[in-house]
Amino acid sequence: MKNFGKLSYFAVLILIVIITACNQKNKSKNQETVIKGSATIYVDETLAPIIEDQVVIFENNYDANIKLVSKSEAETLNSLFNEKASIAILTRNLTAEELKIFQQRKINPKVTPIATDAIAFISRNTAKDSIIALKDVISFMQGKDVANIKGLVFDNLNSSTVRYMKELAVVSAVPQKGVFSFKTNDEVIKYVSENDNMIGVVGVNWLSQPSAATEKNIQNVTILRVVGLADDKSYLPSQNDIAEKKYPLARDLYIINCQGYSGLGMGFASFVAGDIGQRIILKSGLLPIRMPGRKITIKTKSINDEK
Repeated sequence: MKNFGKLSYFAVLILIVIITACNQKNKSKNQETVIKGSATIYVDETLAPIIEDQVVIFENNYDANIKLVSKSEAETLNSLFNEKASIAILTRNLTAEELKIFQQRKINPKVTPIATDAIAFISRNTAKDSIIALKDVISFMQGKDVANIKGLVFDNLNSSTVRYMKELAVVSAVPQKGVFSFKTNDEVIKYVSENDNMIGVVGVNWLSQPSAATEKNIQNVTILRVVGLADDKSYLPSQNDIAEKKYPLARDLYIINCQGYSGLGMGFASFVAGDIGQRIILKSGLLPIRMPGRKITIKTKSINDEK
């Protein structure tokens, strides 16, 4: 009977601990609303500059605290799958197979398209040619020799830029020769600015919104015009060429919200997709998913009439 009493005591104690933990979790959710509370957002490292700008303005407007965690695309996705993260910002939507993972958990991810950016090719500004053919880059990714490319430089072998180029070249792995990888886009830009005949592959946001340390290195690189596969004309990753669907390396950006309740994930996505957020994107050099409206004041009286 004594042992039974001890077991009952421990069973009650464990039950109290579980109930307390559940109450704390529910309390935390109740304290968080679409414009209030704290949340962690994982972001593809190639998109970090523009999302940092969005977070600053969002926090200034609302009683919210958002922690940004910048990781490679593969790491960001894995954080969603293993439930380390519930909000992520990616350069692609979830696949049907990935959606099944969340559906099995009774979660229906809220996917919000927010902008279109692009992958840019850069070279040292001492290079003679400022134009590159996409077919040459694809050939290099397939392991073929290309006269005007000594090497391709990526931020991370798990990054969205590597995944994008692998899909474009229809290869399962990057060639063992001539491909260099670093940890960040900053390091890619620095390396290309110091080495001839190297082609850097970066998110265009890092060029339009460089950090203070990177700005000096950007002065020593050239953003290459790209000849696509459809014709022999070359285009820059500019807002205009992206908007007219001329630049061949454009990609859409998405906020993936797997919170499962009305929290900051929903509020932040609405903010970025709304008027203020889209104006921030437009100013950054990327293409908004919807063009912010402009207010025009029409005067019915001239200055002379008022006199």
